[in-house]
Amino acid sequence: MTPPRASIIIRCYNEAEHIGNLLHGISEQTVEDIEVVLVDSGSTDGTLKIAEEYGVDQIEYIDPENFSFGRALNYGCEAANGNFCVIASAHVYPKREDWIEQLLSKFDDDIALVYGKQRGNEVTTFSENQIFEQWFPEHDIDRQDHPFCNNANAAIRRSLWEEFPYDEQVTGLEDVDWAKRVQKDGYDISYAADATIVHVHDETAKEVFNRYRREAYAHKQIIPNQSFSLFDFFKLSVSNIFADYKAAIDDGEFLNQLLEIPRFRLLQFWGTYRGFSKNGPLPDQLWQRFYYPDRENYPESNQPGETSTEERVDQGEESKHIDYTDIPSRYNPGREDVETDSL
Repeated sequence: MTPPRASIIIRCYNEAEHIGNLLHGISEQTVEDIEVVLVDSGSTDGTLKIAEEYGVDQIEYIDPENFSFGRALNYGCEAANGNFCVIASAHVYPKREDWIEQLLSKFDDDIALVYGKQRGNEVTTFSENQIFEQWFPEHDIDRQDHPFCNNANAAIRRSLWEEFPYDEQVTGLEDVDWAKRVQKDGYDISYAADATIVHVHDETAKEVFNRYRREAYAHKQIIPNQSFSLFDFFKLSVSNIFADYKAAIDDGEFLNQLLEIPRFRLLQFWGTYRGFSKNGPLPDQLWQRFYYPDRENYPESNQPGETSTEERVDQGEESKHIDYTDIPSRYNPGREDVETDSL
């Protein structure tokens, strides 16, 4: 049996609000020779039922107590049959029918990883939209000289994963760690600006803080010669707040964002400072909080059978955009549909 060209690997935990959009977007792709592998870590909200309705090819289960981002990806890559592993967060969805095609088209012989553009939607904070525009530009980068990438929207060669499995101990940035190791071995990283997804971050203050703290702790492990001091916290908070205020004034959004901008930026950089300040191994309780900040305890172990900004648009490219208006509302609790104007 001929293996599929690509395996789409989706890590998920209670993503019923979003995963229907992603699976619909995958079903609309121009690349048809694909399979979908879901790695679930204890969903109880109907996520798995939605996945089954969309005919997901494989569902892998990872015990919450053993979860890390790298370990979940290793589960997915091990189960994958494709020549390429396309990695997507469960709370993203592609904007175009050629999303996967754009990712895979950049794989030359020495390209190990390709990552794509990310943009927000109507629930994304102003500051996070600024981050997306800074980190994910409108132009391609054929070969970059640093390991930045993001596994919310990326593809890797499965054959290289066998040689370089993901680090299962880092608390985040497993993508950057992987990219750093393959670059050291002589491979390149590429960025595809037209492989665009919408990344939905509808987070509480606690979740924003936790995300940046977790990633900062991992950053310190991956690049140990870098630091983040209290002075850095004040300097970067102030400079980014003022930069966001300027952008908000230019966009006519200053009054609407007057409080939200400093809220987000202070949480971002205070979380970063706290992550860099943490020394030694993580206690079990903090490890739990890193991955499940919204629960008092880990979810129940999940076993098989349980279901408990504007974008550059080239001439004639509009037809490649995916219509999400017909997605059943049950896949978007609390919302009647996906606002296509935000696409």
